Formats: sequence, structure tokens, C-alpha cells
Amino acid sequence: MRNTKQKSLILNIVNNSYDHLTAEEIYEIARHTLPNISLGTVYRVLNGLVDDKKIKRIKMSDGDHFDNLNELHNHFICEKCHKIIDVMDSIKFDYKIGNNKIVDYEINFIGICEDCLKKEEN
Repeated sequence: MRNTKQKSLILNIVNNSYDHLTAEEIYEIARHTLPNISLGTVYRVLNGLVDDKKIKRIKMSDGDHFDNLNELHNHFICEKCHKIIDVMDSIKFDYKIGNNKIVDYEINFIGICEDCLKKEEN
């Protein structure tokens, strides 16, 4: 994938966000810098960055969210409000399963976040 202003901007937005943004949210932020950028361009660039292993796609019921790969981490996903929380604890395991070598992994913990639990109590 060619290095373009759009690619650099979108990668910068994802890498500097802690919010696990959707393509539409990235598009809205990018428009402040590049008003003529299209949503289609944002999707193409995001797909290319995922393919190039520069960012991570988190598939959710409400659509894909994107995250940086600056630090290896997992996610807790609230099944009520769909909030995504970074889990920085490293999980250690053998890097082979049988004769298969693991080169990457993704763990998503699914549950109910503390904010939603508090709402349920009230």
C-alpha cells in the first residue's frame, strides 16, 4: 500500500486514540484535516492497514472497530453497551499447539462492564 496523506492521517488517528473507533468516527475526525476525504477512502485505507498488520480490526455486533498495535493487549467487551476496554495483562501460553506454530492471537473477554452493572443495581 502506497504511503499517502490519507494513509498517514488515518494511521495517526487510530494510533493516538484510546476509543477503538469505527470507520465512520475515523472519517469524521479525518475530515477536520482533509475535508475532501471520502468514507470509501477511509474504508480502503483501514482495510489496507489491517492487511499490512499496522492496526487491528475488532469485529463487533455494531460494526468493526479499529485499534493500534503499539502494545500487545486483549480486550474486554461489554455485551450491554458495547464498550471496549483494553486488557493490558499479558497472558502467557506455549507458542505451539501440537505441531502448529502460533504467530499471533486475539482474546476478547465478553461480559458486563462496571457501569452497566451499576445501572442494573439501581
